[in-house]
Amino acid sequence: MAPFDHDLSRQFGIESNARTYSRTINCNIVRGQGSLLFDEQGHRYIDCLAGAGTLATGHNHPAIVSCLTSFLTSGQILHGLDMVTPAKRIFSEKVIAAFPEQWRNDLKIQFCGPTGADAAEAAIKLFKTATGRSNIIAFHGAYHGMTCGALSITGNLKVKDPIQNLMPGVHFLPYPYLFRSPYGVGDEETIDISLHHIRQTLVDPESGISKPAAMIVEAIQGEGGCIPAPLRWLKGLREICTELDIPLILDEVQSGIGRSGAMFAFELADIQPDAVLLSKAIGGGLPMSLLVYHQKYDRWAPGAHTGTFRGNQLAMIAGTATLEIIEREQILEQTKLKGAVLMHMLEGLKARHASIGDVRGTGLMVGIELVDVGGECDKFGRFPPNGDLATRVKRRCFEHGLIVETGGRHGAVVRLLPALTIETALLEEAVCILDQALGDER
Repeated sequence: MAPFDHDLSRQFGIESNARTYSRTINCNIVRGQGSLLFDEQGHRYIDCLAGAGTLATGHNHPAIVSCLTSFLTSGQILHGLDMVTPAKRIFSEKVIAAFPEQWRNDLKIQFCGPTGADAAEAAIKLFKTATGRSNIIAFHGAYHGMTCGALSITGNLKVKDPIQNLMPGVHFLPYPYLFRSPYGVGDEETIDISLHHIRQTLVDPESGISKPAAMIVEAIQGEGGCIPAPLRWLKGLREICTELDIPLILDEVQSGIGRSGAMFAFELADIQPDAVLLSKAIGGGLPMSLLVYHQKYDRWAPGAHTGTFRGNQLAMIAGTATLEIIEREQILEQTKLKGAVLMHMLEGLKARHASIGDVRGTGLMVGIELVDVGGECDKFGRFPPNGDLATRVKRRCFEHGLIVETGGRHGAVVRLLPALTIETALLEEAVCILDQALGDER
């Protein structure tokens, strides 16, 4: 649909070799509205990437644009470090109000640098300071960012191996990836064994792991392949951490702010974490990250975690508008309904394409794991992952006007992260394009 525009070669020559999305979305995007993007040739794309989940309300939502325009002409400051401003006061109250009512009086907000990785860095520093301990427990398949501390608690070896001497004291445990159980057993047994394994590792005086400063986990692994943690497992994790006095950090950078159909994905398990990492949608499409945590851990000194751009006034305005839209337009309920519709349509695709091994997700955070039907099955009849096919399907989708991303082990999971405001008709069209792409690469 959109042949490579060689006029972009100058831009690619300027940018570093680390660039990512522009390698496959190789066009010049000039306009966006809602869930649609348009390039300079006039080609139309359904955006099911949405800034890697950042654009909860889609591109250029009128209410957000209006709030930003009004702010820019108001004379209020654009940059405020961490000084108090009207934008910050209103945004702070909105963030606290987004949490369950019974917790609100206990919460503190640390305004971090503009990316989710900095919220992870802040959390590591806070809980090491507050507990006096040094170890961190993370999970296989985790993704928490690309700065050195955040990368240390990320599972992906491809991005870690080139970097020497990452943060020590990080210990990884298996995440309950039910489609490919790390224990080679069924779903419920995987949950039971995992919880037993975690607890025994933490209480065993011969485990080699001293009591950690914190445990960090994603309620839904995003880059790891869109893997929702079983709710019973999350409850069990909370119980273990409470029993052993280990702070539990929930990374909701991608799953938070309505994407799961709840404001925060951990709410689906009815648990209370000790800290929550927020970024992406919390800034309404503009750079913002937060660490929200229980006040009993607020033990660091003034200036212990700073950053020039932790006072992004425009992101506070856009973030406030986003939270208001979610409430006013009943986005959480819509996300649940649209997610159910999308999953139903994708299950239909799975019935028609043997190369789809698994369809999974929560709300509008959905993954389609593609498999090699010519490979050897495991004892559950599951074929090995097929990252090459997923890459080809992603490319075909783009050619037909659909933007998706891949992730997970071997890059075998086609990921859908559309705006929460996407129209059902566009979801239907997106699934039709996926169907065509899978057929093209059969």
